[in-house]
Amino acid sequence: MGYNLRRLRNNSGLSQEKLCAELQRRGCDIGRTTYAKYESGELNIKVSVIIELKSIYNCDFDEFFKGL
Repeated sequence: MGYNLRRLRNNSGLSQEKLCAELQRRGCDIGRTTYAKYESGELNIKVSVIIELKSIYNCDFDEFFKGL
């Protein structure tokens, strides 16, 4: 899933810092270090964060699970 998180973020033109700032603005208390661990597969991402990312990226949930 980390690859898909990185792909979606890169396709949207956001840095990890800017994405985390937007997530925090939306009520998800996620720092850049934690988000980097989601992308590297070191941590499992919370469903609440996926829901906010879906809204930010304006995509289907399937985009997060492609190839899994």
